[in-house]
Amino acid sequence: MALGFFLVFLFLLNLSFGSVTIPIKAVFASLSGGEVSKSTWEYIVLNYRLPKAITAVLVGMGLSVSGLLMQTLFRNPLAGPYVLGLSSGASLGVAFVILGAGFLPVFLHDIILSSYGIVLAATFGSTLVLLLVILVSQRLRDTMAILIVGLMFGSFTSAIVGVLTFFSTAEQLQKFTFWSMGNLGSLSWTAISILSACVLIGLLLSLASVKSLNTLLLGENYAKSLGLNLAKVRLLIIFATGILAGSITAFAGPIAFIGLAVPHIAKLFFQTSNHAVLFWSTLLMGAAILLLCDLLSQWPSDTALPINAVTSIVGAPVVIWLLIRKRNYH
Repeated sequence: MALGFFLVFLFLLNLSFGSVTIPIKAVFASLSGGEVSKSTWEYIVLNYRLPKAITAVLVGMGLSVSGLLMQTLFRNPLAGPYVLGLSSGASLGVAFVILGAGFLPVFLHDIILSSYGIVLAATFGSTLVLLLVILVSQRLRDTMAILIVGLMFGSFTSAIVGVLTFFSTAEQLQKFTFWSMGNLGSLSWTAISILSACVLIGLLLSLASVKSLNTLLLGENYAKSLGLNLAKVRLLIIFATGILAGSITAFAGPIAFIGLAVPHIAKLFFQTSNHAVLFWSTLLMGAAILLLCDLLSQWPSDTALPINAVTSIVGAPVVIWLLIRKRNYH
């Protein structure tokens, strides 16, 4: 309950603060259709800050839950939503579009290099890697082998991106670098609707696997002895992670830290391994932390910092501090 209130508080702060500070009263009036003393305030809230805040909530929820799924499936605290190579696949798709644009006819440049062209390229790249991982997972019985395959896919696609980078111009490299830093504020309402549908489907699939995740904590062999269909559960978890991480990367770019660290923060705060509790706490914490990072990214100046830089700079020391604190208490 407290987490929910904190999330709403951060959401309203996100709508209020920025290069122009808007009073909370004016924010409420803008959202409810009331009279706002300055028309520019209403325009800023409804057209810039509200879409960005909703995107932050969706991205935070999706990445944190997919991180929890991967850490439990692979029983590895360093596993994150991108461990299957989905981020690398999306990066490869975008790299082909941005860095390989010089090999395409000039009349295609405007179409392919548009925001939707980049989203489609990222979606195609991450979907292709996801399908390959699912195909391999059906042939492998060992879950850890799937983790290694995911990492190999990531290394392979990163190598191809490196080759494309080598032959690119400074302008192309700059555009690709900006995409790789993540961006919450460039989505239209249509894009947000599509992302919302993808995240909702991924979260529902994740929620359906909560009992199975609790069983997996006992070990794969014991889970099988309890009647758990490991192949089916593994496929469901990989598919849910693929939808969440793939769609988020396509629309917002690769966002660091959230998927890896938020599940650990939730476990440290709530002192439980029950996924019925961890699912909701991770979901709410992920949204709240990304909203907070977005606020901090706008704090130093009128120009917002890249969201990836803020999530890692703020997040890593917090996790280290929580782990040290927990060790001291024990």
